[in-house]
Amino acid sequence: MDVQPADQVLEIGCGPGAGAEAICAKLETGKLFAIDRSESGVDRTKRRNQKYVDAGRLVVRQIDLATLRVPVKRLNKVFAFNVNLFWVRACDDEVALLHERVVPGGAVYLFYEAARPELVPNIVKKASENLLRGGFRVSVVEQKAPPVIGIIARR
Repeated sequence: MDVQPADQVLEIGCGPGAGAEAICAKLETGKLFAIDRSESGVDRTKRRNQKYVDAGRLVVRQIDLATLRVPVKRLNKVFAFNVNLFWVRACDDEVALLHERVVPGGAVYLFYEAARPELVPNIVKKASENLLRGGFRVSVVEQKAPPVIGIIARR
């Protein structure tokens, strides 16, 4: 994702906080806004990354993407790991929100563990269709070890 020190980043589904920790370590004047629908995910992320919360580099909220009102007007990067939203159903409203908030040249990065290879074609097809319909340019990258698929949607 090539996170830069001044990036404004949104994490969808912050879970245990490992992604937030990796991103915040690279930020200086930038900020990460992390969201999760689950209270436990939010709590774990805050506990793991309290120093970044205290420093003002990390804001964590319990909310879903559909109802999110991003405090940052423009985002450089958005990322999610194993978030099913983008491939299990139409998500036009959520993708429109992202398209509106991501700066030209910015990107949405969706990563999925490919532990079940039979699901990968469907994940790639459905997520790509949703993002393309929302006005993004989409590319796909695959890593064999560990098996991960990345869908990159550029504005």
